[in-house]
Amino acid sequence: MARAANSETLTRRNLLKSSGLLALCTAIPGAAAAGVKEGAGNPLDLSFDGNIYESIGVRPIVNCRGTFTIISGSQSLPETKKAMDEASRHYVNMDELMEAVGKRLAELTKAEWGIVTAGCSAAITNATAACIAGANPERMQRLPNLDGLKSEVIMAKYSRNDYDHAARMPGAKIIEINSYEELVNAFNSRTAMVLIFSSPAAEKGPFNLETTCKVANAKGVPVLVDAAAENLTIPNIHLQLGATMVAYSGGKCLRGPQCAGLLLGKKELVQAAWINSAPHHAFGRSLKVGKEEIMGMLAAVEAWTKRDHDAEWKTWESWLAYISDRVTKIPGVTTEYVQPQDLSNHAPQLRIKWDGKALNITGTEVAKTLAEGNPRIILASGAGKRPDEMASSVSVMPYMMMPNDHKIAAEALYQILTKPPKFENPVLPTGAAVNIAGVWEVSMNYLVGAAKHRFIIEQTGNRLIGLHEGEHVHGSLKGAAHGDQVTFAARHPIEGTTLLYTFSGTATGDSMSGTVLLGEYGSAQWEARREFFAR
Repeated sequence: MARAANSETLTRRNLLKSSGLLALCTAIPGAAAAGVKEGAGNPLDLSFDGNIYESIGVRPIVNCRGTFTIISGSQSLPETKKAMDEASRHYVNMDELMEAVGKRLAELTKAEWGIVTAGCSAAITNATAACIAGANPERMQRLPNLDGLKSEVIMAKYSRNDYDHAARMPGAKIIEINSYEELVNAFNSRTAMVLIFSSPAAEKGPFNLETTCKVANAKGVPVLVDAAAENLTIPNIHLQLGATMVAYSGGKCLRGPQCAGLLLGKKELVQAAWINSAPHHAFGRSLKVGKEEIMGMLAAVEAWTKRDHDAEWKTWESWLAYISDRVTKIPGVTTEYVQPQDLSNHAPQLRIKWDGKALNITGTEVAKTLAEGNPRIILASGAGKRPDEMASSVSVMPYMMMPNDHKIAAEALYQILTKPPKFENPVLPTGAAVNIAGVWEVSMNYLVGAAKHRFIIEQTGNRLIGLHEGEHVHGSLKGAAHGDQVTFAARHPIEGTTLLYTFSGTATGDSMSGTVLLGEYGSAQWEARREFFAR
């Protein structure tokens, strides 16, 4: 499937786990600084002659990261745009439309049937609803009340991810398994479906995708594969391995409409997923896909079967070679190519490496500066931190770059590495570290709403370790105190994701307060009062 393997790969899951550049560019408090021009919000006329986003005060980006919804996925193909425009000029019966599109998708993909959905997550939700309620209107109307209905979705631990919330939406409970034995024993009368997140991990081990499908098929339980950002294989590799259905994003590698996806597989179940979706009055009514997206998605699949994928790969390699040639003219800068491990964001990457101390800039600082610059460039990654982690690198992903973006990126990287802005090592407060050991009652004040948390902190000199308890889950805490300034971070595993908290603030006596960064969820204010000292 992949041209070569490497130990590092960029997936939509580990993008969300990376709190650096994502938080910089998308967290609510920082949006104005990074992406919105001062004065945005004033009455402006939309411009159709220049850049429509700039006409409302939003700065577009050069995408050197890949197909991620948070940076608007991909740019749709000309065929997609043309199909959507033409589809908007007529009325049509939606059931008749999807019946015809389903037949055509089956012909193109070699699957039994296909439907267009409002994205990959919507495909997962609608497929889950179909596995729970079938096409039974009474059961459909009861969702998410699952009393007496099949209510469990089996997932291997390696498949748990931020996106499995889509399967939980109709009320299903995830049954997490960690071995082949647990897989076999997990099936019962309540099992509605098995969900597998396609990844290198799903290709290995004693209960990989193929083995799991064999067990589920023998039990008569459908298997759905989440292949959102993957290349569309024809015939479909997942269906050939025994999966019942497979879901794709439409606005990623297929370059269809951003708010579209595909569900392919067994005809009756895929058609039931459509019945559980809009325009029908069922749980999926809110997950509406319009006639424009449907025809745009069909056009994108048609185009996929005709695109010269080898030529696209060679183009990406030429863009990376151009960037490499430019930046390696700088003494001390080296590059290497990183090949994809799987079909997700399936493209080569360029890793650019240097000594941050020698060039007076780290990879993190390069990524941050380019993300805020003009032009605004979003890189795939950035590494290096002052003052003691100065081995630096950034990565460039060409997957969604447009023609000439490589020249823009190459020049911007060359300029910042040869003439870096001035950065200073962080200045730490002087004096003895404040003592914050003990048990603390914490008030979290969100943009909307509040909650009570708890810190249990142990302190050795400047070093802080302990426990951060939330309303329902908890995680380890670690950080440091310098003078009266405190910083610490915590990670809370919950369902398929991990909530990230980065606290900073000031401590005086038995009280602390400050700001907490919440990764993709913005920030909040916190106040804490010590209940008692740790012994």
